[in-house]
Amino acid sequence: MSLLDAARAVRERAYAPYSRFKVGAAIRVPSGQVYSGCNVENVAYPEGTCAEAGAIAAMIAAGETQIIEVAVIADAPAPVPPCGGCRQKLAEFARGETPVLLATTGGQTLATTVGELLPGRFEVAHMAGSE
Repeated sequence: MSLLDAARAVRERAYAPYSRFKVGAAIRVPSGQVYSGCNVENVAYPEGTCAEAGAIAAMIAAGETQIIEVAVIADAPAPVPPCGGCRQKLAEFARGETPVLLATTGGQTLATTVGELLPGRFEVAHMAGSE
């Protein structure tokens, strides 16, 4: 199963009764293992979970800490990028050149990288000397 296929499969399990906007995400780690996540809405909108955050949580729960590839899929007219918070979450575990494939359920894709999605990202090096 490709990374995009994993994202597509988990998207079907998204819990999106309010927006009806289902999103699936899958991430690959150096061992080749794939972790996936879907958005989970809550009636108190800000309390929901994004698909990318769910995939990262699954990865961390499995003891992994490095992302080497990302795929995100949604039913939209154009590929949908991760929100700002998820871009920072992805950057925590990925390098700037880590490939990200954004896709629509209709087959449109956009290839990018974590660095292109989040230029000037905040990193631990920015905290040096903050003592």
